Amino acid sequence: MTTPSGPARRAPAQAPSAPQAASTLSAPSAASSPGDRLEPIQLQVVDADGAPRPGASVTVEQARHAFGFGCTAFALAQPGDQPAAELERLWLDLFDTATLPFYWRWYEQTPGATDADRLRALATHLRHRGVRIKGHPLLWHTLAPTWLQEKDDQGVEDAIRARITREASGFAGLVDQWDAINETVILPVFEAEENAVTRLARARGRMHVIRLAFETARAADPTARLVLNDFDLTPAYEEVIEECLEAGVQIDAIGLQTHMHQGYRGEEQITEVLERFSRFGPPLQMTETTLVSGDLMPAHIGDLNDYVVDSWPSTPAGEERQADELVRHYRTVLAHPATESLTYWGLDDASAWLGAPAGLVRADGTPKPGYHALRELIREQWWVPRGEHRADENGVVHLQGFAGDYTVETDGQVREVTVPRGGLLSQQVPAPAPRRD
Repeated sequence: MTTPSGPARRAPAQAPSAPQAASTLSAPSAASSPGDRLEPIQLQVVDADGAPRPGASVTVEQARHAFGFGCTAFALAQPGDQPAAELERLWLDLFDTATLPFYWRWYEQTPGATDADRLRALATHLRHRGVRIKGHPLLWHTLAPTWLQEKDDQGVEDAIRARITREASGFAGLVDQWDAINETVILPVFEAEENAVTRLARARGRMHVIRLAFETARAADPTARLVLNDFDLTPAYEEVIEECLEAGVQIDAIGLQTHMHQGYRGEEQITEVLERFSRFGPPLQMTETTLVSGDLMPAHIGDLNDYVVDSWPSTPAGEERQADELVRHYRTVLAHPATESLTYWGLDDASAWLGAPAGLVRADGTPKPGYHALRELIREQWWVPRGEHRADENGVVHLQGFAGDYTVETDGQVREVTVPRGGLLSQQVPAPAPRRD
């Protein structure tokens, strides 16, 4: 539906305080954490011989969430562009998962001439900063190349297979996951413009095209996770998913778009959507979320693309509303156990889809209240800050925290620990025995 118009930066480290008791943790609290996202963490400190170290001091700090807090990153890393550098700083201070644009019509405007070098440089730049990368999309009827229409159906299928193989294999190790195919509910009946992908779906069936996308991508990069993504959250999308599963198509995650230009859908409706789609089993990704900070799009507009205005400004009242709705939406999504990520569709108003004031940063580059509200939520309330903790009589440090990556330091030695969903129990942390002078 939409087109674009290092380690993830940590929360500022707090000055170490006196070592905390083994059973306490200053943040996050159960009250501020939605659902059952707080996990038990037990770290046993042992010496070089494997013996427990009672009373050992351990410094723990969160480095990244397992849950993907994402955003589009279409225009980051512009060399010598100071406004772009500031946007990147704001981006990295909040998000940890980037969606990059692989819209075929723009990626390969003429056969064989692609945007691969630029996107590879951007993906590498972000990976070096600890950002996870998603490619969007490998196949979509909208923005299919116009030159594809010159081919017959078999030629179109061959070109699709070559395109997906080239991107999925060429970006293996950089791109962790792909929207394998986008918006399949409308695919066979799409009439906004003629395109070769819809023509192929009409000739050989929607499931044939879906299978083509998934199986080709899977063969090209077996390690990448493949997502089925759609804006249509009606039972029609559920029927497509059921058809895929019955046909043996392996879907790694189900993508759900929530562009809320006409107003926040509310906790009840979002929860109902998550409940309906969680029944299939694969985890859910909220792939494209927007909330506007200006006047709402009129409710009678059926296709969001049809709303065209000369100016759509952000307003003070709209920004306060957006901040409140962002916090409510993120809490609702994170509270559902089936969700694994939430991607906001555009950091700034200057590049927002449809020219809407949907960014978290104004056109002049200054953050809106919504940016600060999310920053406080994700990097403060839902974050384990740097803190010193004391092991109990068995050498065990007991904590609570979110699934994700942590750094653990004992006696000047630092190691990385990954906490999965469900918690981490009895992870051994080797440390040298204390000196006895």
